[in-house]
Amino acid sequence: MTLEIQFRIKNDSNFQKYIREHSYWYKILNRNPEFFKRFEEEVKEKYQLRPIDRFNKAIESIELLSSVFSALK
Repeated sequence: MTLEIQFRIKNDSNFQKYIREHSYWYKILNRNPEFFKRFEEEVKEKYQLRPIDRFNKAIESIELLSSVFSALK
């Protein structure tokens, strides 16, 4: 694994947690560092860090507040 990838994993707690839970990524990244982008996408999907996931969370929160306020009326 290249030093750059090691630093990127070390500096991001989500990357660290995910690579510990899915250790097969150590072997993949050691053999082919170009797969880091795929690793990054998989982490974002798992921990719902993509922009669409954030948008969905905001919509769900608004809907929850709306239903609470309508129940109080």
